[in-house]
Amino acid sequence: MEQIASALGDGARWRIVELLTERPRSVGELAELTGLRQPQTTKHLQTLARAGLVTVFPLGQRRVYAVETAPLKALERRLRELAETAEAHAGERDVIARYRATIEADSAVADRERWADGRTFSFERLLAAPRDVVWRHWVDSDLLASWWAPPSMTVTDCALEPRPGGRAVLDYRDAEGRYRSEGRVHTAKEPEHLVFDLSVLDAAGAISFTGHYDLSLAAAPEGTRLRLVLRITETTVEAVPYIAGIETGWGQVLDNFAEAVGASQRTTDGKERQS
Repeated sequence: MEQIASALGDGARWRIVELLTERPRSVGELAELTGLRQPQTTKHLQTLARAGLVTVFPLGQRRVYAVETAPLKALERRLRELAETAEAHAGERDVIARYRATIEADSAVADRERWADGRTFSFERLLAAPRDVVWRHWVDSDLLASWWAPPSMTVTDCALEPRPGGRAVLDYRDAEGRYRSEGRVHTAKEPEHLVFDLSVLDAAGAISFTGHYDLSLAAAPEGTRLRLVLRITETTVEAVPYIAGIETGWGQVLDNFAEAVGASQRTTDGKERQS
């Protein structure tokens, strides 16, 4: 498929294929219609032939070329698959577009230090799992690492030690670099209330902004109702990309969280049925 796409990536070869879809043509006729010299036309036809897109018919002194439809149909199927995949994931493109728009809006007002101090974000989820299961996914480092980062990121260190003064840390990376946040746990009342701070650090280790997190887990008939409130302080001008990404980023992360909790609960339920 790569060879077919490469062969058709040249404008002159694409035009030759267009002409050959109408009917077989000789090298001389193709050269005249495309405005190319015959040696150039021959080289293009050889490339198309190696990709399986055309077949040559020697007719005495003349060489006539005809298009092969099978590779074109294969390319059509592959392009259709790509288009369908892109349409199925159009929401992710919309997320990036919204993130960019938020960056532009925040950049317009981030003209001083502490520009976003006091900004608050609230998130809620209804989870089909008991509170103790949901709680463990916050305070067990291995479970925490399974969800506490956007999908494109890899967690390298994370902890929320469930005791006052306990360590709070999130360290993750992607192809562009490494990102680290550090703080402390202030309140840990199992399995219903967790309060902690996390300061996002820049490459030099300085604070870009601090997030104050208040997590509540309430029992509900369907399982557990989660509510997370995040309040921003110590904001720097350079924190614009981070602040702009909070709403979208935490929305994605909590979707990951709900999926991780659900998978854990399904595994537990399955083992209980087997026993």
